Amino acid sequence: MTRHLLIACAMIASGLGFASPALAQSQGDWTLGFGIANVNPKSDNGDLAGGTVPTDIDDSTRPTLTFEYFIRDNLGIEVLAALPFKHSIESNGAEIGTVKQLPPVISLQYHFDATPQLKPFIGVGVNFAGFWDADAKGPLDGNELRVKNSWGLAAHLGADYWINDNSAIRADLRWIDINSDVELNGVDIGEVDVDPTVIGVSYIRRF
Repeated sequence: MTRHLLIACAMIASGLGFASPALAQSQGDWTLGFGIANVNPKSDNGDLAGGTVPTDIDDSTRPTLTFEYFIRDNLGIEVLAALPFKHSIESNGAEIGTVKQLPPVISLQYHFDATPQLKPFIGVGVNFAGFWDADAKGPLDGNELRVKNSWGLAAHLGADYWINDNSAIRADLRWIDINSDVELNGVDIGEVDVDPTVIGVSYIRRF
């Protein structure tokens, strides 16, 4: 599924250069989106404890909610929210902990009029990654694990296909800069570079 969505987003992006005149998404419009997203951290998320504990963070899929308000024709401000994502933290194939996180993102987005139905968009924004309920497991069981919150930039790419004047299906791809310090029993043991790709599909409703 991840590979197919990536290919779809790449095809959407390649179509931006072939845009033709169409009706704009107007200033004052706003949309709600209901969907599902997969947060897939990059491989090799760093080495903890002085390089002795290589870490890998597993992916997680949850429902999402987006709100976008158009401050100009085709230009909107979007807020991304979701149910909490839960990730497994592994080292050398063994689970050493779990953690929950929310990565709300605020983005400024430009929507292109490729056709009357197809509206590709690109965006840049800011992310706050909030981590909580970290739980040490396996060889770390019984210790206190903490993953600290972080701020970072985010990029967004996707397209809406409008079924009618008020309803669309969206496929999108995000990259989020998430780098978080990790503590064990109150002692800083290093940093994990999560930097996930977020792949989603959703239903968009315009008001």
